[in-house]
Amino acid sequence: MSSSNHKPSENRLVYREFGNDNSAALQRPMSAALERPIEELPPQQQNLRVQATRAGRKGKTVTVITGFQSKPETLQALLKQLKAQCGTGGTVKDNEIEIQGDHKQKILEIVTKLGYKAKISGG
Repeated sequence: MSSSNHKPSENRLVYREFGNDNSAALQRPMSAALERPIEELPPQQQNLRVQATRAGRKGKTVTVITGFQSKPETLQALLKQLKAQCGTGGTVKDNEIEIQGDHKQKILEIVTKLGYKAKISGG
């Protein structure tokens, strides 16, 4: 067999509909029309649900707080405070806060002191 003199291109892109590319035209940020604006409501106008669940978490109990209508920065600040006061880890996923472990009562007390309207949901 003879070796070919054809060198494969390092940046060989046949087709790309979405995503970043090395061309300057495609490196601009996503259009503002595609981003959903999140309306920041004051805490007293938000109705939160606090629920402990194990669904889809390999048997680990997680306390989930849903119903937020806040910006991601606000959720991150609240998450940091809840993690510190519960002494455990947590994350923000899909505009919900997840705290490791069953901390329904403690979280309910904390968020009501911060001015949120909250209820315990589920069993």
